Formats: sequence, structure tokens, C-alpha cells
Amino acid sequence: MGIFDRETLLDEIPPVRYMAIEANMEETLKNEIDWCRQVIDLRFEQYFCSEDDERKTLDVSLCTPPELDAGSPYGEIVTRMQLGFDERLVLTLALLPHLCPQALDSFFLNNKLLGRPYTEFGGWHGKSHSGFLPTCETALFLLAGNDLSRRLQVMRLFDNDQRLVSERVLQLEYGEPGEPRNSAALRISSEYLEYFTTGVQNKPDYSMHFPAKRITSRLEWEDLVLADTTRREIDQLIAWIGHSEEILDGFGLRKNLKNGYRVLFYGPPGTGKTLTATLIGKKMGMDVYRVDLSQVISKYIGETEKNLSNIFDQAECHNWILFFDEADSLFGARTQANNSNDRAANQEISYLLQRVEDFPGIVILASNLKSNIDEAFSRRFQSTVYFPMPEPEERLTLWKNIFEKTDVDNREENFEYFAENYELAGGALTNVARYAAISALIDNRKKINKLDLREGVSKELQKEGKGL
Repeated sequence: MGIFDRETLLDEIPPVRYMAIEANMEETLKNEIDWCRQVIDLRFEQYFCSEDDERKTLDVSLCTPPELDAGSPYGEIVTRMQLGFDERLVLTLALLPHLCPQALDSFFLNNKLLGRPYTEFGGWHGKSHSGFLPTCETALFLLAGNDLSRRLQVMRLFDNDQRLVSERVLQLEYGEPGEPRNSAALRISSEYLEYFTTGVQNKPDYSMHFPAKRITSRLEWEDLVLADTTRREIDQLIAWIGHSEEILDGFGLRKNLKNGYRVLFYGPPGTGKTLTATLIGKKMGMDVYRVDLSQVISKYIGETEKNLSNIFDQAECHNWILFFDEADSLFGARTQANNSNDRAANQEISYLLQRVEDFPGIVILASNLKSNIDEAFSRRFQSTVYFPMPEPEERLTLWKNIFEKTDVDNREENFEYFAENYELAGGALTNVARYAAISALIDNRKKINKLDLREGVSKELQKEGKGL
């Protein structure tokens, strides 16, 4: 079936076809839930029967998994990842609190001798959810029971290199340091939960626990206006993105070079740093996520590592480009540790620097001034790209591009005049366009005149303490 976004589902799939997809989705999940409930019932029967009961030797693998419809979202993922019995059961167990929470009520059984829940059942309690929530221990109980050899085998499913974990289908949330590893909460990621239940896989968006936002642009690569030296540096980055494996293997450099690429964009505001990062992603078919640390760092003291780790893990899994805007807010020079807050901030910076350096993907940092970046870290950039203020010829191209579909009096003459005489970056020129259009609208005109443009330019220059 593949992964659809919501617009595709609603606009491109005929209603009858969409109803069929929905029916397949529901039937597949129902069958998987019924199978998981059979496994739970059999494990409880086997676990609590007497030693001489023939059921004691039964194995839960006797509960044959249902046939999968590969056209359903769940079936597509299981088939693509080639998930076996154990992995399917763990995945379905993580889905149960969302789809059939009552199927886990058996785990509320108390040990009468001790007057407390059974330790081997695992589980954790939510703040508002009254049902049983599974942990890795719960999965181990179902799949291994008291069989230590089998338990050690199943524990491997929760290693970072295993499919369900490495591809972020499951999220294991650990408690306090020193607690048993298998007490980690067993959760299905919100992204895959939505896909399994709706057929839609939306992109993650900014939230308390995900301080990053996907950035896009309606502009195309051909609309980008850069100085020749800047464009050559960008071409180097694009060449690496498209041919990194060929470069590492074909030139025998894999032993000495890492997969990741770190680049610093620096230069005055409005010169195209963010737009360039966005259009690189668009050109190479990669999502670009902006982490604006200057806006959130005060909130995340103490939680910064956890939340940024979530971003890096997802970026690695999904092949995102990470863009750190105003990067000097965290990548700037570290302060002397005069108090606990300073020490905590420096620890966060050190952690972030290490994650950036180890990240096997593309990281772009943007700053207005190169000197604001910690010198120890700036040496680790593969490239530093300067975005200068545009020259008159580049400014003329920007004027023409921005007003390409706008009716302007004496456009060629006016554009040449303003491009030649006033140093403005692309970001400032878009503000000029907005002001000029509003002025024309207020005067009930369809055409922008030179006075509109002149007043717009004047306002932008005033921001910099300049005049016409």
C-alpha cells in the first residue's frame, strides 16, 4: 500500500477504494488483537496450572499468528520489516492500550501470598489511564515465562540495533538510573499508531517534547539567488548528499571519514541561509527540521538532552536534515561554571556538540556571525559557507524574481534604480513587496508605483539605522 499523506488519501483515492483500505485496516488489526489475546490466555493458563498438568509444557508459539493482508498499513510494515512471531507479538502488545485496553486486565491479578501485583507481569500506571500499561517485562513474561534461556533470547528484541527499535516503531522509556532495563515502558510511536489506525503518516511537528519544526518553501531551486562563491560551497554539500557512499567507497575514504556532514551558514540576516537549507532538502527529497534553540532553551534546562535526543534519533531514522537556526544560542562559547546553572548549561552544550559530531546525517547551523560559534566546535565543520549581502546584479535578479507576477510601473527602470543604489538582502525585499502591495491596495490601485517601492525601501533601511 505504501504510506500516504492525508491529502493523497482524501483527494487521489476513490471513495470505494478508500473504504476497502479502511476495511482491510480494521480486519487486520482485529485479527492481530484476537491472536494476542489468545497468547495472553494461554500464557496465564500455562503459568498457573500445576506442575503435573499437561498444559505446563505448552508453548505460546502454538497460537499461530493470523494471515496478514499486505495491503493494510499494519500488514505492509510487518511484511516490509519481515517481523517474526516474537516481534509481532511485542508490536501488538504495544498497540493494545490504544485499541483494546481491556485485553490487558488479566495483568491486574494480585499475588495472594504477598498481597501485591506479580513482579513478573511488569507494567506501569499512567496518570489518567486506569488500565494496565505494558513494559518490556510484560513482553518477556508472555514470550518466555520462566524459561531463562528463552528470556535472554527475547531480551535482544529491545536492543537499539533491532528493527522495531532502530526504526522508531517502538519507543522504550526508561525510569530512574539503576532500575532494571526491562522495566522500560513499551510504547508504540505516535507516528506508527496513526499510520496503523488511519493509513496516514503525518510528519512530526513542534511540541513540548519535540522542539523542532519542519520547514518548507513554495520556491524552487531555480529561484535561489546566491553569490558564485556561496553556490560553489552549496554544490559541494549537494554532491556529498547525493554521492556520499560513492565518495567513501570509490575513493577508499570510509576508514577515515564519517558519514555525517556538518556545515555552518553565516552572514547577515535575510541573505538566504534558511531558504537555502530548505531548498537543499526540497532538491534532494529530504525533510528539513529547524531547531530554534534560542526560543526554547530556557524552558528545557534539565530536559534538553532528552528532547534533543528524540530529534536526533528520529532524524537518523528518517534521513532528515537538521537545521539549527541562531545556533550561537547553544553552540556559542561556553561560560565559566560559577554555579549549578552554568554547569548544567555547559553539560547540555557538550552533549549537543557530541550528538552533532556523531550524527551520520546532515546538520546545518546558521549564525549571523561566525565568531559567535564556539571555536572548539567550529573546527569540526566540514564546511563553512558565507552568505554575503547581494551585489547590485544579484539584487536586480531578486527584485525581478520577487515581483515576477506583479504589475509595477516602469518595472525595469525602477528595479535597476533600487538595485543599484540600495543594499538590501532578499528577506528585506520581501518586506518591501508586502508594504508596496498594501499601499497600492489602500489607494485602490492594482499597480505598484515607484513611491510605494521607495517608502518600502525606506522602512527597511530605517531598521538598520539608515536613510534613503
